[in-house]
This record gives sequence, C-alpha cells and structure tokens, in this order.
Amino acid sequence: MGDLGRVEALRLAGLSAAADPGMDRFARLVTRVLRVPVSLVSLLETDRQVFPGMVGLAEPWAARRETPLSHSFCQHVVVDGRPLILDDTRVHSRTCASLAIPDLQVIAYAGMPLTDADGHVLGSLCAIDHEPRKWTTGELQDLEDLTAACSVELRMRIATELLRRDRDHAGLLLRASVELAHARDLTDLTRRLRNLFRGPAEPSFVELLLADGQGLWRVIDPDDVRPVEAAVDRLDLHAGYPSAEAMRESRTVFVPDHEALVSGYSPEAVAGYDSLGLRSVLSVPLLNGRGVLTWCWSRPHAPALTEEAVLTAVAGYVSQAVERTRFVANRLSTAEQLQASMLTDLPTVPGLDMAALYLPATDQDMVGGDWYDAYQLPPPPAATRPGVMLSVGDIIGHDVQAATVMGQVRSMLRQASLDHAAHSPAAALDAVDRALDVLPLGPGATAVHGRLDPDGGRWRLTWSNAGHPPPLLRTPDGRVSALDEHDLLLGASSELPRHDHTHVLLRDSVLLLYTDGLVERRDADIDVSIRDMASTLAEHGDKPLPLLLDALSHGLRDVPQRDDVAVLAVRVNQGER
Repeated sequence: MGDLGRVEALRLAGLSAAADPGMDRFARLVTRVLRVPVSLVSLLETDRQVFPGMVGLAEPWAARRETPLSHSFCQHVVVDGRPLILDDTRVHSRTCASLAIPDLQVIAYAGMPLTDADGHVLGSLCAIDHEPRKWTTGELQDLEDLTAACSVELRMRIATELLRRDRDHAGLLLRASVELAHARDLTDLTRRLRNLFRGPAEPSFVELLLADGQGLWRVIDPDDVRPVEAAVDRLDLHAGYPSAEAMRESRTVFVPDHEALVSGYSPEAVAGYDSLGLRSVLSVPLLNGRGVLTWCWSRPHAPALTEEAVLTAVAGYVSQAVERTRFVANRLSTAEQLQASMLTDLPTVPGLDMAALYLPATDQDMVGGDWYDAYQLPPPPAATRPGVMLSVGDIIGHDVQAATVMGQVRSMLRQASLDHAAHSPAAALDAVDRALDVLPLGPGATAVHGRLDPDGGRWRLTWSNAGHPPPLLRTPDGRVSALDEHDLLLGASSELPRHDHTHVLLRDSVLLLYTDGLVERRDADIDVSIRDMASTLAEHGDKPLPLLLDALSHGLRDVPQRDDVAVLAVRVNQGER
C-alpha cells in the first residue's frame, strides 16, 4: 500500500519521461553548483526511471529521458529512503554490475531522496561524474539543499493537483446528483454512470450489480456489452469476487493491484478482470442491501480519502436512483398494462391496410390518456361490405386515472356510434358530450372520430373532430394535406353543434390519425411539427405501414417522453369489386 501511495503521488505530480522546465532548472543548478557533467531529476515508476529534469546525458538516453531499472541507481535511494553516495560505482558490490556504468558512464554518483508530504520517496536528485570523485561535505550539503527545494516543488504540484481534484470531486457530486436523478430505467442508469467520470482518475470500467434474494445480477448497457458481462451475468453471494464480498460483509472492499486480486479472489474473478485489462477494484455496497457498485481501473490505483468519500456518496445517489426507477417501473407497468388491455386489435378489412402504434410516456406517471380504435359496423341490408369506424383520442391529464377515463370514453363512443342508425361521427361525439355533462369523469378529452364506407372503387371518409390535431391525408400522387375542420373538445359546455365532414379516398391513399404526443415538442411550435410530420408522410407513405410508423416515430424511443403517443394509419388498397 505504501508503494501504491508513492505511485499515486507520482501521478499527482504529473511528471514523466518528458522535459519539464522547473525540473530542468534544478538539474542545471546541480551541474553549476557541484560542477558535474550530468545531473538528473530521476523519478522511479514501477518498471522504469524517468528524467523530467536532465542535463548532460548522452544519446540515445537524452532523447528518451528514461532507462529501464537495469540502469537505475535511483531505485536504491527509493528502497533505502536515504542518500546514496558513491565515489566509484565500479567498486561497490551493490552497483558494480549495473548497466548504467558502461552505457551511461555513471562512475561517481550522489543521489538525494525526493519526497512528498507523506514521506514517500519518489526518486532522487542526483549528481553524476564520469570519473571517480570524492564528494566533499559542502557539495553534499548543497545537493541536499537543492533536493529539499525540489521536493517542495513536487509537493506544491501534488497539492495543486489534489485541490483541482477536490474541485472535480465537487463537480462530480453535482453532476451525479443531476444525472442519476434523471435516469429513466436501470439500463439508462448504468449508461449515465459510465459517462459520469472524467479526468486522470477516470475508472476504466463501472459495473452495477443488484440483489434479488438469490445473488447479484448485472445491469448491462445493451449498447456497451463487455464479453465478461455477457458470460457472467449473475454472481452467487459466495462467489470469490470483490463485489460479492462487499455484499456479504456490507462493507467497502478495495483491491489495490493485480497481486492482491490473485491472492484474495477466485481464478474466475481474476480471469474476468484480466479480460478487461483491469488491475484495481473498489466495490461499495448500496444502501439497504440493494446491490453493489464497483469501479475498476486499468492500473494500480489508490483512492485518496476524499476520492473514496466521493465514490461512496455516488453509491448513495445510485441507491436512491435504483429505488426510484424500480418504483416508477412498477407504476408505469401497472398503467401500461391497463392501457394495453384497452387498446384495440385492429380488424381485418378487405380493401384496407391498417397499422397502429402506441408508445407510453416514460416520465413517471405521464401515461394512460391516449387511445386508438377501429371496428367494423354491422352491414346494412343493401351493402356488400360494412363500414369501419376509426378514432384516436386523448384524455386531458396523464396518469392511471386518465387511462381509466379513456376506457370509459372509448366505450361510450363505440356505443353511441353503434346506436345511431346513420352511424354519424358527429352524433356519436355529441352523445359523449352529453354524458360528460352528467358524469364526473374529469375535464374532458379531444378526439377525431370517423368512418370509412366502400364507395365503388373508392372509400368515403366521414369524420368529426373534437378539438384534436388534424388528420393527415396522403393522396396517391404523394401530396399530403391536413383535414383541418374541427369543433370544440369533448366535455366543453357549449350549445354549438358538431359537424360531419366527408372526403373521398382513392386507391393508395393513406389516412393518418394521431395524438399530440407525436407532434408536440417543448422547443417547437406544434404547427411546425405537424408540417414536418406531413413531410415524413409524403416521403415514406408508399412504404409498408409498419415501416411508415417507424419513420413517423423515429427518435421518440430514444428520449424521455412526457406524453404517450397513439397513431393509427390506414391505406386504401381497393374498393368494392
């Protein structure tokens, strides 16, 4: 853990195998004050030494600013934690075999430990001569003073980075509180989690596992499925994984590096993390035993206390988001099941193609008020084929109560149509108006109610509009028009009569009925949206109706919807034979 803290301090200092003006300045001071040909600010990484400060080193080492550990005297300063002073490196048993002697001409060496505020030795400030040399007390004192100043510079850089990280942590908590609160479902929650972290300490992998009484199951983002997630989608509580241990023991589990992973966990866990190139793991249990949130890094990583506190706080936000999304999912499921039970199976009508689309709202209780309907009328004695009633409507309000009212209004509209001898859409809407005047069903509704009758080689549309967005009609030549005639919405107290309107539909005409969820946007005028929808209908109206509905609803499934959507499309194939 101490070495891991040293590596983390090096990362915070932001220095590696690249020239740094401040570190080069210290190397120049050493060469001038001690009159040596070579001076290095040498920092020891896990598998090499790097020289952010350097003067006098020969090529190719000067360009590389690094050497393998086989050429490092700095490693002895780090391991010992004290100066290494050698008059002639060739005669000391510890250094005589070092490749730094023939390759870098390191004959005399004086290295002082560079330390951070916690006492970690990060490397050395060293003076090098190509000849044997007796270092004087004054020279060593000067080198020690310069090393102290260089260490202060390193500590300031580390402190500055920590302050920046603290600011980043505050920003992370703010982003987490906002982002996770807007998660639509568990998959979206995982996606937002993986996009939440930024910067040098960004984890390489984030996994959310939820408890179900028998173990832990992974919440997987279908757009970013890792092989290990597909292969191991569940964990037994007694599995040899850090996440399972965190769940069993209700505590945070930290695995600092690959060696700790191998020594403490199952071969399956090691293989899984190896397949993702991961080395460090932090698993935090969620509140109330809901599951575990795990962060993984591709390199050894030692979270500072502030970072661990932030990650624990994020786990708390995730716990709240899991509870909220599950609650909302249950509420939505109830409303959607109620809604689905009230939606119509479309009839098969010779000469007509019909297709419908229903998309529930995704924002908490905003679901339940929209419907579509289609059913055949009893044929009159002289008719060879019956007419077809069509309607779409929208109850004012969006909740389970709206779904209940929708079912009642739809049933009343059906009954009024079937009871009226002429099956007039306007008369049926008028009958529902009268019922709404008496029954306490709420503030009202909008609807388009129509009927299609075969008329020779064509179909005749009769419709009445109660304050609803206008139906769109695509004619065989590809032009689209809005059937704009309308009256007041259902339930509006008014003595004004309702009106029927008629239009003849030729073969290959397409009639589109829809609710406002298809065209209403916060950032656009609804008339503009209807014109855009008309353009889409013109472009795609000759496609099979399911493909047309996909084009009309493109993008709606990918963003949160505050309103549900109902669409009914009808294409005329032929009239009577």
